[in-house]
Amino acid sequence: MEPDLFTAAAEDRQEKDPSSSPLAARMRPRTLEEVVGQRHLLKPGSPLRRLVGGGGGPAGASSVILWGPPGTGKTTLAHVVSQATNKRFVELSAITAGVKEVRAVIDGARRAVGGYGKETVLFLDEIHRFSKAQQDSLLPAVENRWVTLIAATTENPYFSVISPLLSRSLLLTLEPLTADDLTGLLSRALTDERGLGGALTLAGDAEAHLLRIAGGDARRALTALEAAAGAALEQGEAEISLRTLEETVDRAAVTYDRDGDQHYDVASALIKSIRGSDVDAALHYLARMVEAGEDPRFIARRLMISASEDIGLADPTALPIAVAAAQAVALIGFPEAALTLSHATIALALAPKSNTATTAIGAALADVRAGLAGPVPTHLRDGHYKGAAKLGHAQGYVYPHDVPGAIAAQQYAPDAIHGKRYYEPTRYGAEARYADVVEKVRERLRSE
Repeated sequence: MEPDLFTAAAEDRQEKDPSSSPLAARMRPRTLEEVVGQRHLLKPGSPLRRLVGGGGGPAGASSVILWGPPGTGKTTLAHVVSQATNKRFVELSAITAGVKEVRAVIDGARRAVGGYGKETVLFLDEIHRFSKAQQDSLLPAVENRWVTLIAATTENPYFSVISPLLSRSLLLTLEPLTADDLTGLLSRALTDERGLGGALTLAGDAEAHLLRIAGGDARRALTALEAAAGAALEQGEAEISLRTLEETVDRAAVTYDRDGDQHYDVASALIKSIRGSDVDAALHYLARMVEAGEDPRFIARRLMISASEDIGLADPTALPIAVAAAQAVALIGFPEAALTLSHATIALALAPKSNTATTAIGAALADVRAGLAGPVPTHLRDGHYKGAAKLGHAQGYVYPHDVPGAIAAQQYAPDAIHGKRYYEPTRYGAEARYADVVEKVRERLRSE
């Protein structure tokens, strides 16, 4: 929509007095070179580069859908396009706009391109909030290139954007900003005249805490920095300390070194608390890891190991739960992944426990390493190749499905370990059923 008088007045005020705008807005990049992160989307010839450069001709710039977590640069990229392109730029938010507003933009775009050859770029924020009918209203304009659409969403567009619109646009995925990306952004905000202009420095431990609470979100990082800077200036301090930052954002720094002892000590405590069935202690250690910004994939891997190491067949659902949690974590990331990790941690902590999977493979490995292997019994060897029968391979093998109960009384193990028992089931949880089954099976096999 075209700006009204009040919007224009507010923008004029911000232009005359930039400090009236939030730090995140003041530090918004003006060129693609100032954008932090998302290098994979900014290569020469990329759709965004073509939009900024105003590329036309028979292969004009494509409409794009920007998908990524909050604070990763979706709105920023759109504003860079608005500053750099020689096209008409219109911005709408799906929170406040409807079909009427979309049609008005499209009508204006058709007049602009027909009247004086001016193309229109439409930035639509929060497109996932549009209904199917509202998204349908965009189709003719995108298909006929009356507008070049830049749509932003934090939700999976395969579920939140209609297929016809997806097929007419390029889907560009934005990644959470790395610690290095955010470090550079904070450094620029501290020194740039648009930011704090060198009035303050940031202590190293405060910066580390700021990076943790930002969670890859540039807007969150700059908002917290601005609040802490305001508090430090009021107190007459030249440096933003960890204490000031903690008081400002009301979030204590967690003593946790992702590359040091804390990383391993807290992870160890998490697994041992699950093993000990103390669900509350396990959740405490999980919370410490989440709050410190631990890689959620690392936590998920530890839970998968725990499911087999300490629970096993006492609860056969434990491993599928842990695997599902790992897959979900890879798809959604923080902060929502904390819910999935909590789900899995609670399930594993309260599950009946058995370490027989651990002790069974341990005993079998010990024998193999001690040389107790020996040749595979001839009736179990591969008999599919020519000449195998002459060697006696696969001769005398009894197909279990041909006998009652599908258990054939024949020797399976090599002579060196024939009769050895590696798996000793417990009577805990669902493993009690396996304990009954394994005794019956072993008795049947001994009747050879």
